Amino acid sequence: MLGELLHSLSQPLTSLRCSLELSIDEVAEQQQESVSVALQQTEKVIGMIQLMREYLDAEQPGPETCRVAVAPVLRSVIGELSSIAAVRHIQLRLAGSCTATLPVPKARLQLALQYLIWALIDAQPAGGKVMLLMGEGPAGTVLRAADEHEFRETDGRDWRLNPTKPLTNRPSSGATTSTLRRVKLAIASRVFETAGASLVFGDGSAGRPVVDPVGFILRIPHRAAPTA
Repeated sequence: MLGELLHSLSQPLTSLRCSLELSIDEVAEQQQESVSVALQQTEKVIGMIQLMREYLDAEQPGPETCRVAVAPVLRSVIGELSSIAAVRHIQLRLAGSCTATLPVPKARLQLALQYLIWALIDAQPAGGKVMLLMGEGPAGTVLRAADEHEFRETDGRDWRLNPTKPLTNRPSSGATTSTLRRVKLAIASRVFETAGASLVFGDGSAGRPVVDPVGFILRIPHRAAPTA
């Protein structure tokens, strides 16, 4: 029911946005700024409604018979975000692979990974580096991600989160930006938890999104099944 209400609400807002876009060049010059501000606020509300719909969709389990391989989707997301990160002079590095699959629609898995990784990129200063390590063990697949300052190298092959490393040079987030980031991380958490995986953020909070995440650990048990 809530999903239907959100869909109904988005329709008049989309019409309003179109009207504002068409009228911005037709109104007097002194009114253009007001129309432009109204257009920006309308787009912001539409974006928030879209996030609310994604949050609702995130708790809908995918069919167990249709499992999606995690590694190819992750590599695709890394490829897309690497070019964007490069513009901001941030490196994005991925090491390792896995054979894990999850019962979740591919588009939803891709969205969850985009939100998780982009939050790390967005929290980096220029010249920063985001590192991801994927591997498999007896319990299943583990994907660790953090910036270079939150990792310590143990034996040249394994990387683990280093919670004692102080955070430095992190750009501050505005109130609206922080809220949107938290919502996106919450969406990602629900997607993975619904699919039977577990997500822990770098500060040790399981499933509780933080404003500026220092990293995350995603655990996918063998043949993870959707939660009830």
